[in-house]
Amino acid sequence: MQITLKLFATLGDYLPSGARFNQVELEVPDGATVQAIIDRYQLPPKLVHLVLVNGVFVPPSARAEHRLAPGDVLAVWPPIAGG
Repeated sequence: MQITLKLFATLGDYLPSGARFNQVELEVPDGATVQAIIDRYQLPPKLVHLVLVNGVFVPPSARAEHRLAPGDVLAVWPPIAGG
């Protein structure tokens, strides 16, 4: 099945070559979980802060069980500080 992975700020460095505008279309196995995608791209746990699927927050405790569906958009942000 196909999903869209969006990685923001410094996480953009983890996208595969050919990614455009901090996103890439991925072919993933049916029933893939959010955590499986995070692991597949070796995103450092300390940088995986805000995770959304189709704009809905997925808390850390649910990422291993949250299954993705065809067409889902998985977006990941690192911690952001500002002032």
